[in-house]
Amino acid sequence: MALDTETPVNSLGFAKPPSETRVVVAMSGGVDSSVVAAYLADQGYDVVGVTLQLYDHGAALAKKGACCAGIDIHDARRVAEERGFPHYVLDYENIFKDAVIDEFADSYLAGATPVPCIRCNERVKFKDLLETAKDLEADCMATGHYIQRKMGPNGPELHCAEDANRDQSYFLFSTTPEQLEFLRFPLGHLPSKDATRQMAAQYGLSVADKPDSQDICFVPNGNYASVIEKLRPGAVEPGEIVHTDGRVLGQHNGVIHYTIGQRRGLGIGGLSEPLYVVKLDVDRKQVVVGPKEMLATRTIPVREINWLGDAPFTSQKEWHVSVKVRSTRPPREAIIRPLSDTTAEVELLTPEEGVSPGQACVFYETGGSRIFGGGWIWKGE
Repeated sequence: MALDTETPVNSLGFAKPPSETRVVVAMSGGVDSSVVAAYLADQGYDVVGVTLQLYDHGAALAKKGACCAGIDIHDARRVAEERGFPHYVLDYENIFKDAVIDEFADSYLAGATPVPCIRCNERVKFKDLLETAKDLEADCMATGHYIQRKMGPNGPELHCAEDANRDQSYFLFSTTPEQLEFLRFPLGHLPSKDATRQMAAQYGLSVADKPDSQDICFVPNGNYASVIEKLRPGAVEPGEIVHTDGRVLGQHNGVIHYTIGQRRGLGIGGLSEPLYVVKLDVDRKQVVVGPKEMLATRTIPVREINWLGDAPFTSQKEWHVSVKVRSTRPPREAIIRPLSDTTAEVELLTPEEGVSPGQACVFYETGGSRIFGGGWIWKGE
């Protein structure tokens, strides 16, 4: 299956032959980025593959479904050798720890539910790696993300992937207009992941049947608590599980083991009503539980907003959009009321359950595919 080639001269939008167009491909070692690299090389582009080593080789070798370490670096290098383009591995362990892992741990300890994949894109892949691509005199940088870059009347716009089941827009809301000028997403218009794997088989890639990566790359088996306890020894303290009416229902061994909206595994059985985590009070070391209706949230404070609309964010008192407050949920209609260039109050027209500080609130065109940016949910005052 061919990728999109609807451009003035070449499929990446440059008015020159592919052979004179240098593309740095961010290669994680997985199927998606490998297909992007193979496709662009096959089209005659001057492809340079770059893989970031984000954490320890040895620890990653034993972890299935990781990316950017161990066996994945080997797989990326092998694809480059098979398709005949140069490949470089850059050691980003220290940068990744400082920019992503440390904040992940501190956010959990503060009672938030962070999304480190967004921070990785924002602070590492689309920042330092993008600058490296420019240092290599690349015309653009391509990735295997499932999202679309479309040209609008005011320049490039960010749009959801054609395949809603693969769409990664939630994790890319912080892509700036300047970055969008330089980035390309060749897989965004494909109808399904099967189409990507068909292309991998077509190119004879050794990773054609490689499983998709799962969970957060530096968190083995999804066990966040064990990672945080290792990063912040002694910081995890026990406390009480408390009902919103003040009753002490039990004990916990650290708020990091709980998330807003959690029902299972609370360790407080024998009650007549189902209870959910409605608040994590770090200062008092309390996990606060209550009935489901207490999870409903209508107003959300959002900060660190990256705005991708055509007019300035504060040029209107209200923006009528749809928003996602978790990656797995569909967009819901909302009203954004800007407070500054980077802060706002978001009103959900239909209350959502389990809205948690540390998650992203991503803005979408209602009834359309365009992404207008987003920000981070926080606790407010």
